[in-house]
Amino acid sequence: MKFLKRGNHAGLKPLHGKVIIGNKVRLREKKLSDVRNDYRWQSDPELSKLDASPTLEMSFAIYLLDYSSVMHRKDNRYPLSIETFEGKHIGNFTCYYIDQKKGEAQVGIMIGDKEYWDKGYGSDAISTLVDHVFKNSSLNRLYLKTLDWNKRARQCFIKCGFTDCGQLKQSGYNFVLMELKREQWEKTKR
Repeated sequence: MKFLKRGNHAGLKPLHGKVIIGNKVRLREKKLSDVRNDYRWQSDPELSKLDASPTLEMSFAIYLLDYSSVMHRKDNRYPLSIETFEGKHIGNFTCYYIDQKKGEAQVGIMIGDKEYWDKGYGSDAISTLVDHVFKNSSLNRLYLKTLDWNKRARQCFIKCGFTDCGQLKQSGYNFVLMELKREQWEKTKR
């Protein structure tokens, strides 16, 4: 069953059942069957703290209704699920605030399954998506924000080529802004 119907965002097209293959992970379109993991992860206080978001407190039934409506929405996002080669859903990766005129998009990642932390799955997912975006879109810059105290995330982003480009105070949190520009990425691919 297909739920996601997105348009073309700076050249990023729906995968239509295809996957983007990395060295450790596959990236695929979100499916309704991801809802239980996403609910569990958003209800986890530790993951919420790392995401600088409130811990989810709504019932699963209400969450499922909202989740289903979001999957039908045509908006400015390119959400993907991260799974192992065995097909286990372990996290999510999204390009959002895609701005075709500026040639940039914000990215966000979560490895929700803690069994896969510190084993290279996050950095592989990031590198895989970055390669896909710069090979298949007109985007020239990817950027993100991460909590200033989240050293593990920052090290992962640095490993994938992102560099610090500023700081942000928002909603009581201190963030480090990071970016990766197409020309930086191209230099690593030579």
